[in-house]
Amino acid sequence: MSRTTLVEAPSDVAASAPVTARHTTRPARRWRRLVSPVVLVLGWELASRVGLLSPEKLPAPSDVLATGWRLTRDGTLGVHLLDSLTRAGAGLLIGGGLALLLGTVAGLLRLGDDLVDPPVQMARMLPHLGLVPLLIIWVGIGESLKISLVALGAFFPIYFNTYAGIRDIDERLVEVARTCGLGQLARLRHVVLPGALPALFLGLRLAIGAAWLSLVVGEQVNAQTGVGFLMMEAREFSQTDVVVLGLLIYALLGLLSDLALRVAERRLLTWRRGLRAT
Repeated sequence: MSRTTLVEAPSDVAASAPVTARHTTRPARRWRRLVSPVVLVLGWELASRVGLLSPEKLPAPSDVLATGWRLTRDGTLGVHLLDSLTRAGAGLLIGGGLALLLGTVAGLLRLGDDLVDPPVQMARMLPHLGLVPLLIIWVGIGESLKISLVALGAFFPIYFNTYAGIRDIDERLVEVARTCGLGQLARLRHVVLPGALPALFLGLRLAIGAAWLSLVVGEQVNAQTGVGFLMMEAREFSQTDVVVLGLLIYALLGLLSDLALRVAERRLLTWRRGLRAT
């Protein structure tokens, strides 16, 4: 009886090996990213316990976590966190939606570029946090002020990245799509939108960071709820642990929102192959 031996081609082996290695090393890389934060927290805890850091200046991480658990159990932290998330979401929706609309108009239409881009470029030079006194005169010191600051912080990153993402698309791709018989809406869907998405995601990530920064300032102006108000109230009573807790909450919210955008970007831009770090 003849015996048949199947031998895998060398090229197939070479092609499959990097894929297997990449899938096995990816979880290790994710865990490796946690090493430096864990080391910093442990060093912070150790310095606090041996007396290198004064509890009045910077309490230990364990004390901050205990304060956070106490405020969570009595419901205080949940109320303030919900109000902050509501303000941030409303400001991002208003500022981001307006920026997306104006950036698209300025990027696609020559008339829109002439009419929209110059005033936006002028307003970009103004620090939006420096507009707080003027905004107080315009919209008062209520919720409108907080949402307006978040909207201003989110507007410019999304506008400029939308504008740049559209303008950086290779015009030859649009000509090829036109030659293949695609209409204007089809060209926008199959050429312009995929080409501008990478820049748009970058703008969203920058906008979320600016939104949290703006919210910190906004919630310190005549606010009755919110993480920023909680920090301001704690400062009045020298509750450093609550102040540090608020800072950690803002940092965690920024990290989680950035992580969510990274996941969405990987799912929507599966066709893109960029340079990988070695």
